[in-house]
Amino acid sequence: MKNIAVIGSGTMGNGIAHVFAQNDYKVNLIDINSEALERALATISKNLDRQVKKEKIDEAKKTATLGNITTYTNLEEGVKAVDLVVEAATENIDIKLKIFQDIDKYAPENCILASNTSSISITKIAAVTKRPEKVIGMHFMNPVPVMKLVEVINGYSTSKETTNAVLEASKRVGKIPTSVNDYPGFVANRILLPMINEAIYALFEGVGGVEEIDTVMKLGMAHPMGPLQLADFIGLDVCLSILRVMHDGLGNPKYAPCPLLVNMVEAGHLGAKSGVGFYDYSKGMKEAFVAARFSN
Repeated sequence: MKNIAVIGSGTMGNGIAHVFAQNDYKVNLIDINSEALERALATISKNLDRQVKKEKIDEAKKTATLGNITTYTNLEEGVKAVDLVVEAATENIDIKLKIFQDIDKYAPENCILASNTSSISITKIAAVTKRPEKVIGMHFMNPVPVMKLVEVINGYSTSKETTNAVLEASKRVGKIPTSVNDYPGFVANRILLPMINEAIYALFEGVGGVEEIDTVMKLGMAHPMGPLQLADFIGLDVCLSILRVMHDGLGNPKYAPCPLLVNMVEAGHLGAKSGVGFYDYSKGMKEAFVAARFSN
């Protein structure tokens, strides 16, 4: 397994491409938007520069890594000769199902089809293909070049051979994979998102302010980032989407998203990517301050 296709060149997609390319895989990075592909390559180059500065890699490795990446705007061309496809498109079930129908049509018969979804059913995705035994989840953590975990999600029909191949590929790119089963939220988000949602409820009900809630979790629970700041980093729209998947899939009211979260998403306050969420990012990520809506 040496030829990889990554579909989607956003934050997760370019990070996945970076990691595979740095570990000597040939990577086809696919996106319908050529400008998005240019931005992705610029981001990867910038992140490699950071690694060079920290002396984790040298200039030759940076050059080789970038040389391992080829960009495509045509999905058929990008997947026609690869061993593994990792889909990292937007967290929308209709978009993902259409992408997997197309990948299944154009990728080689022996190719494994993986999704980086953070909550959508792998079994449901696999059902639109003619190779459900070769469909699996590869849930990378953000930022991909830094975070070690890959949550490997087995769909109902995923074969052991597919699981073992993906576990091995994850290890070869320096990750620590953990195999889990296909239920709403998997493990990572089934535990993380209720905590974030409860933090939003604590703010909504006036239990504490933004900084106070985040400080309690950072200093009291040794979390590197408070839950409200983390929600901003993930994207409040993504948090809402995952909570709705778990609420619909499990039917338990404890997963119902907080009304404040719903209102913020409807208002377009999505966190770091929109410039404002629980914090204001107008001065940059490192200079974030509590958003005016929540300041006293």
